[in-house]
Amino acid sequence: MKQTTIPARSEVAAGDAWNLASLFRDDEQWNGELSRFSGLSAAVNAFKPAFASPDKLSAGTFADCLDAYAQAQQLGEKLGNYAFLKKSADESDAANLDRFGRYMMAASAFEAETSWLVPALQTIPDSLAKSADARLEAYRVWLDKLLRLKPYILGEKEERILALKIEGDQAPRTAFSALTNVDMDFGTVDTKDGPKPLSQTTWSRLMEDPDRAVRKDAYLKFYAAFDAHKNTIASLYAGSVNQDVALARIRGYESARAMALFPDKVDETVYDNLVSTVRSNLDALHRYYALRKRVLGLDELRHYDVYVPLVQAVKQTTPYEDAVGLIGKAVAPLGDEYVQTLTKGLLGGWVDRYENRGKRSGAFSSGGYEGDPYILMNYKDEVIRDVFTLAHEGGHSMHSWYSARSNPFMSYNYTIFEAEVASTLNEDLLFRHLLKQLPGEAGSAQMRAYLLSTRASDILATLYRQTMFAEYEHRTHALVESGTPLTAELLRSEYRKLLEAYFGPLMQFEEQSDLEGLRIPHFYNAFYVYKYATGISASLALAQRISNGGKSERDDYFRFLKSGGSRYPIEALRVAGVDMLSPEPVEAACAEFARIVAELEAALT
Repeated sequence: MKQTTIPARSEVAAGDAWNLASLFRDDEQWNGELSRFSGLSAAVNAFKPAFASPDKLSAGTFADCLDAYAQAQQLGEKLGNYAFLKKSADESDAANLDRFGRYMMAASAFEAETSWLVPALQTIPDSLAKSADARLEAYRVWLDKLLRLKPYILGEKEERILALKIEGDQAPRTAFSALTNVDMDFGTVDTKDGPKPLSQTTWSRLMEDPDRAVRKDAYLKFYAAFDAHKNTIASLYAGSVNQDVALARIRGYESARAMALFPDKVDETVYDNLVSTVRSNLDALHRYYALRKRVLGLDELRHYDVYVPLVQAVKQTTPYEDAVGLIGKAVAPLGDEYVQTLTKGLLGGWVDRYENRGKRSGAFSSGGYEGDPYILMNYKDEVIRDVFTLAHEGGHSMHSWYSARSNPFMSYNYTIFEAEVASTLNEDLLFRHLLKQLPGEAGSAQMRAYLLSTRASDILATLYRQTMFAEYEHRTHALVESGTPLTAELLRSEYRKLLEAYFGPLMQFEEQSDLEGLRIPHFYNAFYVYKYATGISASLALAQRISNGGKSERDDYFRFLKSGGSRYPIEALRVAGVDMLSPEPVEAACAEFARIVAELEAALT
């Protein structure tokens, strides 16, 4: 459906909106369940006296306590999902904002009132945690993950001190966000359509402008604003790194990175393999930039030339229903159940399809233990990338669908490390399908070049760029751990070294280019971005394995989808057929990128 105007939420056809009845019949039922949820902390707190003598705690009482806690958490998740989805569909609706606010208050109150439980669980004897009581089976994995942290849990007084510091510890991130999104003025950029405001939101769009003068102007003005605040931002980031290092030392971890990877049971060799393997496969990336320089007809390739599309999008209309059909054919290697379930969901109430006034931008999947795994889209028939976005979010939703049906509530939720595998695998299957379906005549040449160019850009952004970020994070934390203070000059120097290595000898940088390291918000959530690179590496390996394999390879993948949170991510991916402790998946991803670049070179010759 092509929209000529943006409708109000009340004007959206029922068939184009998600159907939230799988969560709650209506708002009135939600209100009643919120009232019930608000009283559930008392059921959990009734067990607090029993934990005063953990050695005397019976398996039955322990199971009763965990049942009460899990039932409350499950209802809380369901309430929160409904409130979040309603708010996301129309953030201009006061009732939606009020509902979400009431949920947040109730959830915060529950967490505060039951905050004694998780520390108390660290005191239970191993014999109780490993009890053969059948009722504890549903909590076995959750308890194992929780109790792994036991060596790094401090005494009650120390933990209370750390808890009181949490809000203050958010200051670097909060101040960075306020400074860069609110206080900083980036000015305007002259375009063929007149002056355009330059901001964090418009930056990426201006970097794709075909007019090089526009890109250069936007680039220089954008980084001039960061240059004016470089010492402040460097101090904020240094403060964030110092906090990471201090907390790791307080808890007894070997390093900040070790602390970040420990909960997912990810060995640090996974991180090191990623960086070293990508580093040894930069030739294909440098070839890509050489191709970019040639295709754009530039005497020199500069940093503001890296985002302008190499191939303009083909004008093609793909109605939503046709997109669902394309995706169904693309994921056919995953079998009939997967295709039928996904197709039925995408057409039958999982998806809020089109833009409306007040709706959140972008796209996401929001799957819970109860209810359908819903998807928010702002689908446009004329935007080919939206077909890929729908496939991506559909991958997340199917992961949630299988996980929720295969695990107890307390161990169904998979990690971020695993999440991007199921989504990007669907994108890769769609890319392969569309390439195969292209006819041989000359008219399809531009579409082929567009698909190859888009796929190369996606892999570059997810594999190479995120690995560069991961390497930078490791360097900055290691510097602090070795006693070296982080200054603006040092941070810029370290980041420039990485820019020069990853972009290669053809790239010409501006004096301000190394300020990019000061503008990435993900760095305030340390050692997170590497998961994007490992995720796409695993998904590319699995897509190849499934496409070239048969029932056995497909069954392995479904064991992964059904694992949910019942396994640690490295183990879950090994079940699927990918060993992330080995450099092979990353090597294969780099080889796939090199293959696509070679095909793109041929297509653009």
